Amino acid sequence: MTEHDARRSAERDQSHEGPREEQPERASTENGAQVSTGIDTAGVPDTAIPELVIISGMSGAGRSTAAKCLEDLGWFVVDNLPPALIPTMVELGARSQGNVARIAVVVDVRGRRFFDNLRESLAGLEAKNVTRRIVFLESSEEALVRRFESVRRPHPLQGDGRIVDGIAAERELLRELRGDADLVIDTSSLNVHELRAKMDAQFAGEEEPELRATVMSFGFKYGLPVDADLVADMRFLPNPHWVPELRPYTGLHDEVAAYVFNQPGAKEFLDRYAELLRLVSAGYRREGKRYVTIAIGCTGGKHRSVAVSEKLAARLAAEGVETVVVHRDMGRE
Repeated sequence: MTEHDARRSAERDQSHEGPREEQPERASTENGAQVSTGIDTAGVPDTAIPELVIISGMSGAGRSTAAKCLEDLGWFVVDNLPPALIPTMVELGARSQGNVARIAVVVDVRGRRFFDNLRESLAGLEAKNVTRRIVFLESSEEALVRRFESVRRPHPLQGDGRIVDGIAAERELLRELRGDADLVIDTSSLNVHELRAKMDAQFAGEEEPELRATVMSFGFKYGLPVDADLVADMRFLPNPHWVPELRPYTGLHDEVAAYVFNQPGAKEFLDRYAELLRLVSAGYRREGKRYVTIAIGCTGGKHRSVAVSEKLAARLAAEGVETVVVHRDMGRE
């Protein structure tokens, strides 16, 4: 066969090939793997796009327990997925004909070089109208050190240093993600069953309410709640502790509540703070924030903060906000 005949034969072969499919856009990761750069949900109805929850937080704070809880509730859970692959995971779920309607992804610093891609991936999801929430597991340094020492394992970021060095480095890496979180759970004083109960309370329902509020009383002498979104200080009111007949009681008793709200400024504070919360709650809803923790503090977390928390929670519940009351420090004295 001459060179001319060979060329003509090749041209005939090409003319009988079907149209080549257009390949989706790809982007290389640092190790050379190819991953999709976005979600291709063309032709997929919005109702088929799965709901997404990102579980992150401090190592040792209970991420695995939270993930297991969602798995038990029927979520499709992926542990330690590189953030660049989250859009691909959502795309696969969207094309599963409803078989994968809810996806939970555990993201943490074990991904290291991939972790920087998380914010970019989340921004891409928002542009594609994917409903996503971030659950951040927080814990105190003391609790984390105790947990790592009990299992005799190093912190993933401590290197040649101490456990506290790894915790500090991780907290700094996760600072922005914590700020973006829709739900922050402080597990410092929670056991496994209590953490599961909190996750069940947030995700077990068939329908999500517009806004869920936790009203938490606390004592300033025991420290600020790390998961509080808003903090109010009741120490401007006289302390029932100095009234001998009220000292043994708590803010749950009618005698203490009556004393607190008979003080100048107490009822006015409740009215105006409830009005402020209406304004803030409307903004949270517009921004897609579904959970808010309102901390009400006094000196010991026994009298004033408890009484005001109960009244405030009743106000919020009457206005249609699903509300839980927690008295963090009552009984500690």
